[in-house]
Amino acid sequence: MADFGSILLWVIFPYAMMLSFIFGTIVRFVWFRAGITAVSSEMLEKRKLMIGSLVFHVGIILAFFGHVLGILIPKSWTEFFGISNEMYHLFGSLMMGTGAGLLALAGMMILTYRRFTNARVFVTSSWTDLVVDVALLITIILGLASTLSGPLFPKFDYRETLSVWARQLFYLSPNWHLMSGVPVIYKLHVICGFLIFGFFPYTRLVHALTLPWQYIFRRYIVYRRKPKAD
Repeated sequence: MADFGSILLWVIFPYAMMLSFIFGTIVRFVWFRAGITAVSSEMLEKRKLMIGSLVFHVGIILAFFGHVLGILIPKSWTEFFGISNEMYHLFGSLMMGTGAGLLALAGMMILTYRRFTNARVFVTSSWTDLVVDVALLITIILGLASTLSGPLFPKFDYRETLSVWARQLFYLSPNWHLMSGVPVIYKLHVICGFLIFGFFPYTRLVHALTLPWQYIFRRYIVYRRKPKAD
């Protein structure tokens, strides 16, 4: 029974969230593209939105690329270039990861506080907006707690367990046994991350996939100064 629960969590669940993301995104862009928008509430309250949004986006982008590098780059690669495990964890994981996490947390706290305390913003928010804000806040807190709790688990190395399992998902052969020794705080962070990933297409978060490619290929706009009347 325990094995079935582990297989459900670390094999079936991740692929279910991935399929939800892929098919949900396709359906949203093909049949409901007009509904893809950030639904800005800037007119209702601007100051907290601008500060929180800027800080959050900087932090979450840095955290995203940190996760990508931590998962996709095997431990043997960094050791080949002379980067010791201690150096990687100190500068890459602890210092840079903590910095990115704190930025994302600060921005998300401002945005969540704004959404739940500003009456006009709260009333115009959908239930998915409220859930997404809380889910992101919880996931960021868990990620930051995982990074800072490293010294509490001196024998645990996520690059030999969690990262290997994550890469195996792309090979379609995840070894769920690798997750058995992973601390609970890391497991909760992974589960919350996959939940957000799976429900991503059905929330306003999907607007992050709408890059303005047309601005790259459009013709230049020439502005001319209006001549002064004599």
